[in-house]
Amino acid sequence: MNIHAALAERFAGAPLRIGTRTSVLAMTQAERVAALIGEFGVTTEVVPIRVTSDLWSGDLSEVGGKAAFTKQIDRSLVGGEVDVAVHCVKDVPGDVPLPEGTAFGAHLEREDVHDVIVSRDGTPLADIPAGSLIGTGSVRRRAQLCIHRPDLRTQPIRGNVDSRLDRLREKDGPFAALILARAGLRRLGLADQITEILPVEFHTRGEGVVSIVPPVGAGVIGVQARTADAPVMRMLDELNHPATAGHILAERSMLHLLRGHCNSPIAGYATTTPDGRMSLFGMVFDRDGSQFVRSHAVGDPADPATLGSRVAADLLNQGAGRLIAATRR
Repeated sequence: MNIHAALAERFAGAPLRIGTRTSVLAMTQAERVAALIGEFGVTTEVVPIRVTSDLWSGDLSEVGGKAAFTKQIDRSLVGGEVDVAVHCVKDVPGDVPLPEGTAFGAHLEREDVHDVIVSRDGTPLADIPAGSLIGTGSVRRRAQLCIHRPDLRTQPIRGNVDSRLDRLREKDGPFAALILARAGLRRLGLADQITEILPVEFHTRGEGVVSIVPPVGAGVIGVQARTADAPVMRMLDELNHPATAGHILAERSMLHLLRGHCNSPIAGYATTTPDGRMSLFGMVFDRDGSQFVRSHAVGDPADPATLGSRVAADLLNQGAGRLIAATRR
């Protein structure tokens, strides 16, 4: 039976239900997945699910770390309340396995991975006055910002992108700028808010270039389903972007072996080289960026897990485990 017929039989008289977070960005991503699934002739329904991270304004480590982004959606998927789940891969925990009987059937083609500065008055990061407050809840961003601009202060800022931008623009508000993901702003049609795009290639402080290496899974939407749901898994396989899926496997293999948690400043970014091999950069920082280790390796794109393991082993040999353990306190 071809995939269209299998799906028509599977969803005869009922829509395919897509579970997602309730934020504007998450709903936009889910609608994109719905449009792709619709090309198979399947009617879809987006099911918003309120997750712990949307209800909590404090430190995520106090509510289970990155699992706060996913556990309610996972529960709905396992329980059959939704048929697929849409996630930003960067928000999927690296130290917690996926629920038994589920897997990512598709990774959509990776989008832009750059972090950007959105400043109150259009001032680039290098010119923001010392002592100014920068809004970011990411430990990875804070650590790297401290390398280049240790004279700036940071404060976590949570909520939807729209609400964060509103706080930035508040009259007499505390923030001089925010660090955000370029991909998210693009998905929301807010790219015109960007003041400065930060390079992803690592630079030391003395080079005079402010850079921020991306997190594992940056710019990638993953679609998760029950492995026993054969028609859905077949469909997702057709939506999958193989090169992106390979890059994610390398990055997440590295993250898993590092045993990183939500308070671990870890960066990891895989790409395909001009000659067709796979390249993986990995970095681990302490909280203020004063100490870090970095590694790079190139390997066979047919074996991304081994490449991830090699980079993780090198980072651990350089002391990454000590840096990660220190951030657990």
